Amino acid sequence: MIRELINMIVDLDERFASDAPARERVTRLGCELGFVRDANDPVLAWIDDVFGGSWSSEVAIAAQAIATRDGRPAGFAAYDPQGLRFAWLRGIAREPDVGIFGPFGVDPNERGTGLGGALLEIALCGLRARGYRRALIPATSMPLVPYYKHLVDARIVECYDVRSLTPRPVRTVVLASGNGTNFQTVIDRVGEGSLPLDLQALVCNKPEAFAIERAQRAGIETVVVPWDREAQSRDAYDRVLQATVAAREPELVLLLGWMHVLEPGFIEAFSEILNVHPAFLPLDPARESVSMPDGTVIPAFRGPRAVRDALAANSPWVGASVHEVTALTDRGRVLVRKPMRVTSGEEEDGVLARLHPLEHSLVAFAIRRWLYER
Repeated sequence: MIRELINMIVDLDERFASDAPARERVTRLGCELGFVRDANDPVLAWIDDVFGGSWSSEVAIAAQAIATRDGRPAGFAAYDPQGLRFAWLRGIAREPDVGIFGPFGVDPNERGTGLGGALLEIALCGLRARGYRRALIPATSMPLVPYYKHLVDARIVECYDVRSLTPRPVRTVVLASGNGTNFQTVIDRVGEGSLPLDLQALVCNKPEAFAIERAQRAGIETVVVPWDREAQSRDAYDRVLQATVAAREPELVLLLGWMHVLEPGFIEAFSEILNVHPAFLPLDPARESVSMPDGTVIPAFRGPRAVRDALAANSPWVGASVHEVTALTDRGRVLVRKPMRVTSGEEEDGVLARLHPLEHSLVAFAIRRWLYER
């Protein structure tokens, strides 16, 4: 785990007055240079596929230089994103002459060719053209410091101890209905110190759920709140559920395999709710479809049976996303997402078995992003 995040500054002097030399280097490498802004473009899905799952939402709100080879993405450099809320952007990043560089990445097959340096230069020229005098390269780590220093004379201006960004554990309640493998991931990451959460309780609506045993083994309070549909109205059950969670005074509610649609009053009472969903959701919550890395367009597959629905539709792709919860099902802001191909003839159990490890990594990643944006 990275312990320190480093902000670096580049002076946008005359070296960055023209991007023509960098564009020529891209051409000599056999790549084409273009610009993409569509939040559902296959390039953004490719970024999530190759670079971990969180960058597409940042790239989509930025200017983008995209290099392609034979029609396939080879690298990208985003610059001047608007509306980011990360803790490391509350210092020098707020000065009016500072523009933000990144995210930035090159396909593993293109590394060492010089493509990354060319895209970096093009993005810095773009910031200068927009009137900025300095560029901030934010939240990098020590192994990359010499790279930026060598290529563009970047210098360190701010350092953040990751632990200082979340100075105290966040009171958290988990809602789960099933096996609880994502819950176990959170338990493990909290135990090893990489997620600063104070797990107050597990609330479960299924008495037979294995998530309960996971909580008990970890010494986490367990509250089983089943819904007896014959004896209890939906409204009455939702009031009990809300009161149960409210009694633990959570700052964060995690839905980790929770199979009960929350009513609007619950969502209003606990505005900080994250949900893991087994589909590659579009960044635009109004979209009913989403582009995949190979250009395929598939339905968004919202709802409780996303994988089953994807297989029934013969989708060549599934995926996983972690999003903020709103009153509209699976339409909150996406924090992280990652696509996964479906093998021909694969059945639901097999797809889910492959998808779970992907969910585990995304859940931890999304929680850290949420913490850093607080």
